[in-house]
Amino acid sequence: MAKLINEAGWERVARVILGIVLLYLGWAGVVSGTIGTAFKILGFLPLITGFVGWCPAYSLLGIRTNKAPPS
Repeated sequence: MAKLINEAGWERVARVILGIVLLYLGWAGVVSGTIGTAFKILGFLPLITGFVGWCPAYSLLGIRTNKAPPS
């Protein structure tokens, strides 16, 4: 399971916070219109990747922000 995690701990926390902020801005009506709708949808992406610790885009590009697990 540790091999699937490609995000560092600080990045996971930042993604969860970003996801919560985007969802709040969209669902609370702070930002309305098309941008508010986009925040409602896109806010789930950083939230989920932050909780899971695996970013599909990082996997495709070969990026890791955490230390590689010992082989």
